[in-house]
Amino acid sequence: MRSDQREPAGTGRGARIRQWWTRAKGSSGHERHTLDMIGKSTLAATLSWYVAYDLMAAASPAFAPFSAVLMIQVTVYRSLLQSLRYVGAVCAGVLVQAALGFLAGPDLVTFVLVVIIAMVIGRWRRLGEQGHQVVTAAFFAFSTYVTSSGNPQRLEQLGQIVLLVAIGCAIGVLVNLTLFPPMRYRGAEEGIRNLAHALCDLIGDVYPALREGELGEEHTGQWRARAARTSSITDQARSALDTAVEAKYYNPWRLLPRHRHRDFSGYQQVFEALERVTHQVASMTRALDQWPGDETGADRDSFLCDYADLLEALGEITRQLSQIDERHLTEQAAELCRAAEAAQHKRTGLVENAQRTDLALDDPSRPYGILLAEALRLMEEAQHTCDVLQYSIDRSGKACADGAPSAETA
Repeated sequence: MRSDQREPAGTGRGARIRQWWTRAKGSSGHERHTLDMIGKSTLAATLSWYVAYDLMAAASPAFAPFSAVLMIQVTVYRSLLQSLRYVGAVCAGVLVQAALGFLAGPDLVTFVLVVIIAMVIGRWRRLGEQGHQVVTAAFFAFSTYVTSSGNPQRLEQLGQIVLLVAIGCAIGVLVNLTLFPPMRYRGAEEGIRNLAHALCDLIGDVYPALREGELGEEHTGQWRARAARTSSITDQARSALDTAVEAKYYNPWRLLPRHRHRDFSGYQQVFEALERVTHQVASMTRALDQWPGDETGADRDSFLCDYADLLEALGEITRQLSQIDERHLTEQAAELCRAAEAAQHKRTGLVENAQRTDLALDDPSRPYGILLAEALRLMEEAQHTCDVLQYSIDRSGKACADGAPSAETA
């Protein structure tokens, strides 16, 4: 590009910012969640500062907004849980310092004892990730203690720390509870889509090579490594689904008609089926990677072609799952059942053709028996997924008849 045609500085960045804002306004994805978290955190911190500084005239008002921001969690349930743990940790730290301070005085030995006891308490598993706040609160309490004059003032200041933290937590939880309380069902869908897409891509690379009889170590080793890497995608999908289920707890939006019957049991079973499919695909790629180099012949080539046909049909199922959307679940379930039926025909053909040949199906040193077993298991999971989605739709229709909208149940 010539210098006189060079894009002005900042133009590309401005376009990316506009795209980010467009996505934030037009969908409930990561960008929208980021804006929600920023807005709620700002509001919670501002309200907490106003209460602590303007209304209470506290000596250390920053404790309140700091606590409020910490309580803006991804789910209402997590906000409530973390607020209880955080207040408990702060109370423990302040009490440790107060007890030792009034008994032994504000000297270096007292500080060492405070640190040791606070760190021991902070390891209590009931406090979870807030355990380190015991030590933090003890440090602030000790600093407040040594800078205050007289025991009455010290008691007042230490009590004020606990009060400010409690106020900040209460405001943070209240804001998260009342202002766009998060419902993470889209995250559950996205996790399933990503896992299904990874399986679709892997299967889509395997079956053309099988059809051509290309079972070199370069191909099979790569398939095996990719199948092993799907475990991280599985963990991400499980985390997204768990967060979606957790988001229902204590969430007032769950009482709305469009959320009332959402229990994610359908998505949970679909995910579990896909998780089992990943294990079976990994087993299949291991069998292919261990294929004997001296295995040749027309029967072998015919078996690989039939197996490729089955994998192509299974790849269509994972492709459809990678596009799952509860708004179109009825149509998708019907298409998925048709794809599963087509795959069943391919599996039947594979088994019947294999039994007509002289292949060593019972020889454990040959991969044919293992591959046939994996084909059976893969088809069982595909059919199970179809049944799960169809059950969700049937239950959705019943809920609609009872007065709940069917399009929102999955």
